[in-house]
Amino acid sequence: MAGGSFVVVGGTSGLGLAVARALAGAHRVAVLGDVASEVASVRGELGCDGGVCDVASYAEVRDSFGWLAERYGTIHGVADCASVWAGGDLLDLPPERIRRAVEVNVLGTTYVCREALRQFHRQGFGNLVYVGAMAVVKARPGIPVYRATKSYGASLVESLAEAQHSNRVKVMQLHPGPMPTRLQERVGDEFLDTVYAMADQVAPEVVRLLQLAPDDLYVSGELVLRADGRW
Repeated sequence: MAGGSFVVVGGTSGLGLAVARALAGAHRVAVLGDVASEVASVRGELGCDGGVCDVASYAEVRDSFGWLAERYGTIHGVADCASVWAGGDLLDLPPERIRRAVEVNVLGTTYVCREALRQFHRQGFGNLVYVGAMAVVKARPGIPVYRATKSYGASLVESLAEAQHSNRVKVMQLHPGPMPTRLQERVGDEFLDTVYAMADQVAPEVVRLLQLAPDDLYVSGELVLRADGRW
């Protein structure tokens, strides 16, 4: 798919930024992030479009997709990479951290999926790729809230994939293992894993799913697991 138009939600750091970098050379790319200075930095680096959007606000998600649809006309794919980390025992997590994880990982995921699918239905095709986490498939002690919120996203995407009744609108998900990104750093937590993949190693798989053609068969609902360097 040469010269397509793609939106990377959470595209200012980590896996989202790696996806935007991989797409930017051959496609029109827009990154959405919640920090204006980070959006500006990525726009300057990649020469792409970008906008400030807190996915926890439905109005901001709706308006962001509105101006992108007006700018591009057609949006070929949306990568939902936005996520908030909530590591630690439930009894130790501050209530505001719990709330923010739910706002971004649950409400934000729902709003992004809603507006992406609204656009895809208008144009008759499109690829939505949700970036989950291996924590959904394998319980890990110490991250109950993070796992619960990412499990919501996985469940939502599975249901949406079944509901499309057409492979022209594809809803897919990828569950990478731990990656040393700013996800934990933003809330002051250390990255502790010793086996992991780098964001730029996982990004090509997200890009592959984003670029599937409307008539590629049997891929809506595709689930990609364990991009984390384990055996």
